[in-house]
Amino acid sequence: MKVWSIDDTISLKRPVATIGIFDGVHRGHGFILDHLKAQGEAHGGETVVLTLWPHPRIVLNKDLHDFKLLHTRQEKIRELDRHGIDHLVIVPFTREIATLTACGFVQDYLVDRLGIEVLLVGYDNRFGKDRKGDPEGLKMCAEKNRYRIEKLPEYRSESGTVSSSAIRESILKGDLESAGKMLGYDYYLSGSIVEGNHIGRQMGFPTANIHPLDPNKLIPMNGVYAIRTELRGKIYKGMLNIGFRPTIDSAMAVKTIEAHLFDISGDFYDEQVVIHFVKRVRDEMKFSGLEALKQQLNKDKTAIQGLLQ
Repeated sequence: MKVWSIDDTISLKRPVATIGIFDGVHRGHGFILDHLKAQGEAHGGETVVLTLWPHPRIVLNKDLHDFKLLHTRQEKIRELDRHGIDHLVIVPFTREIATLTACGFVQDYLVDRLGIEVLLVGYDNRFGKDRKGDPEGLKMCAEKNRYRIEKLPEYRSESGTVSSSAIRESILKGDLESAGKMLGYDYYLSGSIVEGNHIGRQMGFPTANIHPLDPNKLIPMNGVYAIRTELRGKIYKGMLNIGFRPTIDSAMAVKTIEAHLFDISGDFYDEQVVIHFVKRVRDEMKFSGLEALKQQLNKDKTAIQGLLQ
């Protein structure tokens, strides 16, 4: 998949396109992308996803106290690439773009700059200042500019509604299994390893302190998790704690993300990792001391090793 900025000089062959935020490329998005590829093949053209970055809610400062991203920019690219799309075109979102009507947006970005011939629109898609970014609202615009609109049917899942909002809600409740079913893969977090206070190492549980690469990334509910971690091109099983470490730092108010990886040792400061959350196994707890904490960590490790077999 080729990744472009909308301001690049882009030459496309009979482009078939769709528009979307695609935050958390989930099963519903996969349904759209599968149809896009089928339309591209039938039309003899290249497939194009046009997306906005940063997320409009961040730029427009809407509900930022409780809104976080499922995907960073690179994570979104990673997931879209897995779907075999030919081109991803990123439009830097601004307040000026937010003032465009749906037809004006399509005219400027998809017709004049990309020369689209087919536009796929979701059954409940709405975009543009006038919220007329649906098949009916774009009909006259399409006829004027000689592109065809394909309206997609509703995506139906056996597990119910699939949406980015529903996935966020599950993650915030610690229900990573439900989130994974909607995503089609385990929710993950990209971060870098930073140095900690080495208390875990003293107990025989050395931890990698994870710093998210994007401050707007959604962090799951506090607790202990079974994880799989990408590090240096390999996958390592492990356990991870999100929270305030009440046994160690009872006076601290800084949330930490600490991963203990199985079957690996060494220092990995400044290394980048991807943490895949498999399951939340318990709440974060305060113990009477480090020995009691160590005993619980041994129990957690045994349980998680069995879970990740």
